[in-house]
Amino acid sequence: MTYSNLSPLPALNQRHCAPIKPGTPPLGGNEISEMIGSLHGWKASEGVLYKKFAFNNYYETMAFVNAIAIFAHNEDHHPDLEVSYNVCTVKYSTHSVGGLSENDFICAAKIEAMRNL
Repeated sequence: MTYSNLSPLPALNQRHCAPIKPGTPPLGGNEISEMIGSLHGWKASEGVLYKKFAFNNYYETMAFVNAIAIFAHNEDHHPDLEVSYNVCTVKYSTHSVGGLSENDFICAAKIEAMRNL
C-alpha cells in the first residue's frame, strides 16, 4: 500500500510515528517524491532525508536543537544533527528499514511546523 492510497490522512505534522515491523522495506521513489513535496527545502538522497537550517546566533541554533530533542524523544524517532554556531543540519533515516520510512517524513513535517511558529 502506498502513501497515496491511504486517504484521507491528516497532514504529516498532525500524525505520530509508529513502530515499524521487522522486514518492512524502505519507501520507494514514488512515495518519497509524494511525501517530500509537502516539505519546503527538504531533500532526499541515498536513503537520507535532510535539510540545513540557518539561524542568527548560537542561542537560536541551540534552542532549535533542544526543541527537536523534546519531540524526537516523544516520537521515539531521532535525527542525526550536525550543529555549528548558526547552522543545524537535520538528517533522518530509518535504520531498521535501511532507508526512509513514513516516520522520517512525519518528523520532518513536525520540524517545519515548529520552525514556522
